[in-house]
Amino acid sequence: MKAHAFFLLAASLAATGALAADQPPPAYTPLRPVSECLRPDRINEWYVVDSQTVVARTGPDHYLVKLQATCPRLGIGQSLRFNPNRSNLAVGMGALCGEAGETLSSRSQPPCAVQSIAKIDKAQYQQLSAKAIQSGNP
Repeated sequence: MKAHAFFLLAASLAATGALAADQPPPAYTPLRPVSECLRPDRINEWYVVDSQTVVARTGPDHYLVKLQATCPRLGIGQSLRFNPNRSNLAVGMGALCGEAGETLSSRSQPPCAVQSIAKIDKAQYQQLSAKAIQSGNP
């Protein structure tokens, strides 16, 4: 009986592991060319749409930033930092392109990993910013 229970437990753990292995890690599809990336030093305004979505405007360009996990305290106190990855900092670019290692953070929220960054049009930006729960100007 104990051997039977052991094999059932082992089989269920193996199946659970196989299901988890079927889910690939998050894919990064960075913006290209790099000149299209989000430059934190050029942000005019930003909006936290929900705990996993931020929109930002840099002059005429509008960006949609999706996060890998929920970040419920992001933007509280009108504080939001766009943190490039170390390689972009090392080359002096400081842009966020939707690559691994990029984060958003604020005083009340530890860094939240960026999943993707995409350019959007003005109408999409206005529609999303109207739903914002936090906003600010750098």
